[in-house]
Amino acid sequence: MFNQCRACHSIEAGGKNGVGPNLHGIVGRKAGTIEGFRYSANLKEKAAEGLTWDEATLRGYIANPKALLPSGSMSYPGLKNEQQLNDLLAFLKTQG
Repeated sequence: MFNQCRACHSIEAGGKNGVGPNLHGIVGRKAGTIEGFRYSANLKEKAAEGLTWDEATLRGYIANPKALLPSGSMSYPGLKNEQQLNDLLAFLKTQG
């Protein structure tokens, strides 16, 4: 499932940012903390409020990014298939 994400994100430890930030260690990470990545104002605002990418937040965001960050810059429409979402989250938890 992560292959869809690879167009914009890397997942390797120390990997470079792409159009989106590196996602290595995303589960449990505070939002907006990847050095050198230019986050949207909407994400910076949520990060300042304490947004953390826990499993529940990631699940909602991946399913419908605009529900959490209406003015965010991620153009992904969302992943609606529950099994694919479960598989992607399971993979992300193993990466970091």
